[in-house]
Amino acid sequence: MELWVSVLLGLVIGIVIAAGIVFWAWRTLLIPQQHRLDALRQKVDEEKSKVDRMQREAEAKLREAEAKLRDANLLVREELQRERERLEQEYRDRREELLRWERRLSQREEQIDRRISQIEQREQTLKQEEQRIQAMRAEIEELHRKAQQELERIAELTPEQARQIILARVEEELQSEIARRIYEAEEQIKREAEERAKKIIATAMQRCAVEVASEMTVTTVSLPSEEMKGRIIGREGRNIRTFELLTGVDLIVDDTPEAVVISCFDPIRRETARLALEMLIADGRIHPARIEEVVEKARQEMEQRILQAGQEAARAAGVDNLPEGLLKLLGRLKFRTSYGQNVLDHSVEVAHLAGMMADELKVNSKIARRAGLLHDIGKALDHHMEGSHIEIGIDVLRRYGEPEEVIHAVAAHHGDIQPQTVEAVLVLIADALSASRPGARRESFEAYIRRLEQLESIAKSFPGVDKAYVIQAGREVRVIVKPDQVDDVMAAKLAKDIATRIQTETQFPGQIKVTVIREVRAVEYAR
Repeated sequence: MELWVSVLLGLVIGIVIAAGIVFWAWRTLLIPQQHRLDALRQKVDEEKSKVDRMQREAEAKLREAEAKLRDANLLVREELQRERERLEQEYRDRREELLRWERRLSQREEQIDRRISQIEQREQTLKQEEQRIQAMRAEIEELHRKAQQELERIAELTPEQARQIILARVEEELQSEIARRIYEAEEQIKREAEERAKKIIATAMQRCAVEVASEMTVTTVSLPSEEMKGRIIGREGRNIRTFELLTGVDLIVDDTPEAVVISCFDPIRRETARLALEMLIADGRIHPARIEEVVEKARQEMEQRILQAGQEAARAAGVDNLPEGLLKLLGRLKFRTSYGQNVLDHSVEVAHLAGMMADELKVNSKIARRAGLLHDIGKALDHHMEGSHIEIGIDVLRRYGEPEEVIHAVAAHHGDIQPQTVEAVLVLIADALSASRPGARRESFEAYIRRLEQLESIAKSFPGVDKAYVIQAGREVRVIVKPDQVDDVMAAKLAKDIATRIQTETQFPGQIKVTVIREVRAVEYAR
């Protein structure tokens, strides 16, 4: 019994041990493996669900693509249908247009055929007319030959002599006809332009008023006392010699009470010397070193005055953006005169006149004013350079880059070249107006007499002139012609020829009027 109990107990203990071992093996080995299997199964399920989802999305996109493809095919078919309809309509339009052109061409061909038939008929008519004309020409030539032979027999002239007579007569008739037409054209132009020209010029002159300045070649400087003359002369004349050497003037110390005279043809040097002398007199220290210092200071002040004068002139004329070099040249014109007229004042006056006339005519007034102000710029250098003031002025303006319109107006303001622009004509007119108005200019009595005699001699040199008189201070030449040699038509041509020759052979400020007078007197006595 105990044996069975022991065996049973051992069996139970073995079973318990085996169960513990199995439990331990199950917990240690089988449970993790089960977990891994569950995880793998879960991943497989997830992957399967992803695949299913991707499959569904792919199927949806496929269906969507198929729908879009169907829509695109439908749109393409509709577009193709519309394009086909458009091409068919265009084809029908082109066909109708071609049919219209075909009908027009057929009509044009019919017209051309009719025109050709008409031309052929006319050619035939012309041929007949040409044959008739040739026959008439031959008949006329025969008559002309017989008439010429008869004339030669009657007049006893050779063909060359008769030709010369006929040519002379034709030339005379042509001259008369040309003179008549020139007279008629000039009269018509005068009638049309006189009223407007008077209005424009009168308006410009009324709006412009400047002073008249007369310059000389000497300047008088007042002294505070007679003692100052000796100090100016200096010991053995060293002060006056130094002063004259540095300034380039002649200093005249004579018996004039409390005054000395500065003489020089160059107004700038004369003005510089005047400034220097006044500075020396005010300072009281007069010796060679001080004279040299004061003269240099006067030159610098003179340069500033020249630049200031140019700036003021440009501002007064309404011209801007002038280079400093041109402003200095303009300022030098303040000390230059022409027939007693100050050239800078004259230039400003010309700029005003040209600008106002340009405004009246609605043309470029800026170019007119600029050219009017700069038209005599060459006179600032004509004492130092070769050539006329026009040539010098053109070179200076080109060097400073002035516009070609301004340069052309400057070149044409004395009529040396033909004006090509309205502004150039206005500058020429303004220059003549400024120079010819009463009191603007003066000249020596001898030169004045020589100019009048030259004008009279030019007028009397033409054939048919009986007498010639210069009146109105040389502004008008009145020519009395012989009525039996010059008719009314030839009088106009004679006036033009005299004016042209005066303009070519003489120099004069302003303009000269030429008046030709033809008078016929019939006298009879009653007895």
